[in-house]
Amino acid sequence: MVTTYALPEGFTDSDMVTFGSAFLMEGVLGFFLNAISVVSFLAVKEMRTPSNFFIFNLALADVSLNVNGIIAGYASFLRHWPFGVSGCQNHAFQGMVSALASINFIGAVAWDRYHQYCTKQKLFWSSSMTMSGIVWVLSIFWAFLPLAGWGEYGFEPLGTCCTLDYSKGDRNYTTYMLTLTFFYLIIPALTMLTSYQSIQKHFKKTRKYKLNTAWPLRVMLVCWGPYVLLCMYASIDNALAISPKFRMVLPVLAKTTPIFHSLLYAFGTESYRAGIWQFLTGKKMALPPPEKSKK
Repeated sequence: MVTTYALPEGFTDSDMVTFGSAFLMEGVLGFFLNAISVVSFLAVKEMRTPSNFFIFNLALADVSLNVNGIIAGYASFLRHWPFGVSGCQNHAFQGMVSALASINFIGAVAWDRYHQYCTKQKLFWSSSMTMSGIVWVLSIFWAFLPLAGWGEYGFEPLGTCCTLDYSKGDRNYTTYMLTLTFFYLIIPALTMLTSYQSIQKHFKKTRKYKLNTAWPLRVMLVCWGPYVLLCMYASIDNALAISPKFRMVLPVLAKTTPIFHSLLYAFGTESYRAGIWQFLTGKKMALPPPEKSKK
């Protein structure tokens, strides 16, 4: 006998398929693009520089976030969460670690690019590895706190994926959410804003445009901003009054970031793109000579 499960309130069977398909498509595409970035870095020696190490770690975080989305898509096609309460907690924890690390690494890339183009300070392996280690440790720490009692994990409205539970909106949730927003949205956003503004001024001065300075921050705010606003709104009013379908669109949007990150950072960085090309074709791509600092 086939077991049937009641659909979540506010969702039809076609909604489950639609959201499941969205999770799977963005998850598989993002996984493919970022997996190429990860494998290329490991396979091509010339790619392994301190600056590219940040992009490599960003790709690792995004691969993990893609896996989180693929699991959500799989569960959506089943019409229920098949892994129990403990599985929900693990899924939320893994997704939170991935998201926090991903956001921090795009901030680290912006900081490194500022020094690369504006101050001409060289990034050393010791600094790159130390900063990357700190990012992962802090991401695990902040993601663990809801398991320890500050904040709480729970199901998304679709009932097939898990994240920070904003349904209560109590003091415990609010203090955790406000703190998390400050450290993992405001600080990275300000770092990116000031870094890319300085880089853009340098590009205008030299008339040598090496990368797009507008899109990194835009992608972060467009993809993560609406979801963060929903979580912030839950601190002051009942977020459950908002349509569950609308609330589900926001995490789907947030999980598109790995696709944009792979295009902006791995495929959008000359040295990293050249390494991917070499890995895929066996041919080296000619790179322009590094910009020399003025004496």
